[in-house]
Amino acid sequence: MYSFSTLFAIVSPVGGVVMFVSLTSEKTLDEKNYIATKSVLLACIIALFFALTGQMILNFFGISIDALRVAGGVLLFVVAFDMILAKVSRESITENEIDKSMDRSDIWIFPIATPLLAGPGTITTIIVLMGTAASLLQNISVIVAILLTYSISWILFHFSRRIYRFLGYTGMLVITRLMGLLLAALAVNFIAIGTWNLYVSFL
Repeated sequence: MYSFSTLFAIVSPVGGVVMFVSLTSEKTLDEKNYIATKSVLLACIIALFFALTGQMILNFFGISIDALRVAGGVLLFVVAFDMILAKVSRESITENEIDKSMDRSDIWIFPIATPLLAGPGTITTIIVLMGTAASLLQNISVIVAILLTYSISWILFHFSRRIYRFLGYTGMLVITRLMGLLLAALAVNFIAIGTWNLYVSFL
């Protein structure tokens, strides 16, 4: 449950619906659904790749999991702060990149799959969750959390236009701000635990 709530908060598919609707506004319904399927599938593959190889990458660069936890916590807090202010996260994509993406034919790759659904914050969180798992069962729970998060993302993107019409722009902003507050709390938790562990390791 912790893995799922953490991943769902950082991926924030509900908040991503606004950008997805904007990027696919000129697409037909079939084209929009096709983009949703391809982008979510690619983002899920990226997430699973780093879940399985994250520890090897850390070992290669000589980075401890607690150092990554602190760095990731800072990054997540920046993302959370932007979400609370209802701004496009600087960690995911800039306003200029959004404008340039409107004319791209591969928007399902960039910016939707990455960095919107699988950005640096998401990848960092996944590596930390896998690196701190104490058993095979916990590792499996992280994998399940990834699959569940992106399954929900696919459903939300598939029905994005209906959701947007139902909730409206204001409703989407309220949900985004709430998710940002939860993510900020998770970021503080990451930083606190990582800092304490690093302090203990130096004693």
